[in-house]
Amino acid sequence: MSQPTDTVDAVLAALADPMRRRLLGTLAERGEATATTLATVLPVSRQAVVKHLNVLDRAGLVQARKQGREVRYLVRPDALDRTARWMDQLAADWARRLDAIKRIAESDSWS
Repeated sequence: MSQPTDTVDAVLAALADPMRRRLLGTLAERGEATATTLATVLPVSRQAVVKHLNVLDRAGLVQARKQGREVRYLVRPDALDRTARWMDQLAADWARRLDAIKRIAESDSWS
């Protein structure tokens, strides 16, 4: 299996923080929101929301869009999809390895 890409590494690092996962989930439910709006429904300040959104943006998980004087954020699923595919491949590789071990263990060669 190939090594994870920089995108996968960035996504996993960004999602390691529970508040960023919660923020991403809240943003996904709303579709699009400002940092101010998100701060009203999360137990952190607007400044903390902006810092978390910047990390999510660098990981490719959200996109900032300027609309007048506001910056609106929306979820970008591509990076998350690539990470999920990488994780699926990793799980499939481990399943094949475990199946091979099981076949060896159940074979008559141990007799």
